[in-house]
Amino acid sequence: MNYPGSIKKTYQKNINYANRGLDLEALLNDSNNYYIEADKAIIYKKPTPITIIDAKFSAKGREITKAYFAEPSTLDYNGIYKGKYLDFDAKVTKSKTSFPLENIHEHQLLHMRRILKHGGITFLIIRMNDKCYYLDGKEIIQFIDNNNRKSIPFSFIEEKGYVIEEKIRPRIDYLKIIDKLYFREQNMAKKKTKRKTIKKVSSKRNNRNISSTKKKTSTVKKNIHSTPSTPPKKNIHKKT
Repeated sequence: MNYPGSIKKTYQKNINYANRGLDLEALLNDSNNYYIEADKAIIYKKPTPITIIDAKFSAKGREITKAYFAEPSTLDYNGIYKGKYLDFDAKVTKSKTSFPLENIHEHQLLHMRRILKHGGITFLIIRMNDKCYYLDGKEIIQFIDNNNRKSIPFSFIEEKGYVIEEKIRPRIDYLKIIDKLYFREQNMAKKKTKRKTIKKVSSKRNNRNISSTKKKTSTVKKNIHSTPSTPPKKNIHKKT
């Protein structure tokens, strides 16, 4: 980026690449909290349904010592954004060339198909090669239905997916991608309405300025006509 006076400034973010896969969930939770606080969307992490078999009491309170999953979980996150239902999951892979489809269970794919059928938005956020990618559910289902591969090539994710911008808040701004894919026309309509409003306001201001100028001109003219004209002074020559 070029700055005035040919001064180049560089900023470095403190990002820990070693534990990126481990803290993806924490980053998403922080982003979702920001969306709720900013009143942009309501998105939560689904609680995992478990059945407790045994527990013990300690100084920290009751601790679960034995339990099992009550039912297979679907996707990790769900909520609502601009009137649309969202349901998605976060996945991490160490592979640099492909995303293994074994990371998506059959019941999860069925869940995604049902969401798409009912007009909802479903997708995966994939952490791969030190970046977060948004891959829409439509693209995932289409790939699986038309390929016998056991993994999605990274080239496909680069072509069909979107790199999610990482910043301070929200940490992972995936709603920005959803805006581009699902709310482009709505956003364009809002921008047009905003421009029209700005034009109307500026037009009113211009009209007021013109009206004010006309009034001032009219007042000046009236003052000129109402001022009595003084007769020219006669040159009086004294006789010597």
